[in-house]
Amino acid sequence: MPNKKSAERRVRISERNRLYNKYWTSRCKTAVKRLLEAVDAGNAEDAAKSFNVAQSVIDKAVVKGVMHRNTAARRKELMARRMKSMNA
Repeated sequence: MPNKKSAERRVRISERNRLYNKYWTSRCKTAVKRLLEAVDAGNAEDAAKSFNVAQSVIDKAVVKGVMHRNTAARRKELMARRMKSMNA
């Protein structure tokens, strides 16, 4: 337990940030997973929609500081490669 008022505040803030980061991280993972499932199923229409949604969610996570921009670029590139392999 923290002994000082400022330490108590930091505990509250860090818990709030942890939940916020967890929400966005989970949202990103779910969006990518939906895209990969659609690609594996061979459903081009669902995959295209999921691709746009996943890119948007990842970009928002970067703006909010939850994900590093290079990590986001790597994930989006992975998704694009999977989409391309499905179309080929």
